[in-house]
Amino acid sequence: MSGTVTSNTLRSSGVIAATAAGLNWVSTPVTASTVTVESGNGYWINTTSNAITITLPSSAEKGDQIILIDYLRTWGTNKIIIDSNGLNYQGEADSFIVEYTTSGQSLNIVYSDATKGWIPLDDDVAAFEPVQPPTQRAIFGYGNSGSVTAITNLVNSSGVIAADVTGVGTARQDLAATGYGGDKAIFAYGQASGEKSMSNLVNNLGVVAADVTGVGTARNGMAAVEYGSSGQAVFSYGGVAISNLVSSSGVIATNTSIAGTARHYLGACRYGTGTGIFAYGYDGSNGLSMSNLLSNTGVIASDVSGVGTARWDLAATEFGGDKGIFGYGDTGSTSSLTNLVSNVGIIAADVSGVGTARKVLAAASYGGDKGVFAYGDTGSSTSLKNLVSNTGVVAADVTGVGTARQHLAAAGFSFST
Repeated sequence: MSGTVTSNTLRSSGVIAATAAGLNWVSTPVTASTVTVESGNGYWINTTSNAITITLPSSAEKGDQIILIDYLRTWGTNKIIIDSNGLNYQGEADSFIVEYTTSGQSLNIVYSDATKGWIPLDDDVAAFEPVQPPTQRAIFGYGNSGSVTAITNLVNSSGVIAADVTGVGTARQDLAATGYGGDKAIFAYGQASGEKSMSNLVNNLGVVAADVTGVGTARNGMAAVEYGSSGQAVFSYGGVAISNLVSSSGVIATNTSIAGTARHYLGACRYGTGTGIFAYGYDGSNGLSMSNLLSNTGVIASDVSGVGTARWDLAATEFGGDKGIFGYGDTGSTSSLTNLVSNVGIIAADVSGVGTARKVLAAASYGGDKGVFAYGDTGSSTSLKNLVSNTGVVAADVTGVGTARQHLAAAGFSFST
């Protein structure tokens, strides 16, 4: 005879209880605000939208077992509440409050007897091991080359900018772009014969899709950044204190009021793990030196007095996997200043820039841990680029490829090199 022999508990009724490996796993994740569970089952508990009350069986026998798993690692945001339904839980009466509030937790409970009732066999927290690979390539798109345009230029994983690709969608300028969905990108908003509320998705091969009529207030001069661990993104500001969240499938949501000074022509980039930062900009009268942190759930914090020279029409990108850099812009004259952002969102003092001073350029991450600033206005449109190393060092000018232009946008995309 072959096979594995496991240990099973004999209930008082004479029925043999299932081992953990023999549990019946309920295939559909639980999402309702209340659910009554049964002994001998395992459940995937999805609290993404709400807390969930778990009602245990009203009667149980020694060895009865139930397992609950945090399906999407959201118990830290929306907890589970255990209702022991008249039976004791760890020796305490049903009237005691039992809650689990840690993301990534699993709960394996076994019934003992009337005295101790249900006892956790374990309530471990599983480490979040998977790490999304960094984006490898980038895309610069749209802008003004003497008139508004819809051309794009792809950037490979070595930072080489390719020749022009005839654009898809409405030609426009002063738009924003960001990654979403982990390996894709989106351009949205902008202006051309009026402000626009539209978007263009970019797939993981760098192909730009046709216009999608946008949701939210038509505007220009906003910034955008990816956040969280599931490929969400957000477009924020643009002369108003509103955001529009982007789902991991590229759907733009309606307006959300946000904290912070309403302003145009700011920059944004990721830092840390799933978090972002918006900084600098123009409030209609003055250049600004302020920042607003973005949480990993898409919430923008109130203004923090910035470090460094107030300016606008700058660009920003992630580098090094968890840090960022703001660079160039308009201080009343064109600038080549840069300011590094630490992995906890602290903006450092000015660093005298390398490369030609310019404004209304764009920047994006590439190559997994590096960045690139490109194009802009040096007094006229340019196609210069400056690569950023994985330690935040900006390299000297490289003559760009493609049509010189300004007022464009850029984003990283693709897991493939």
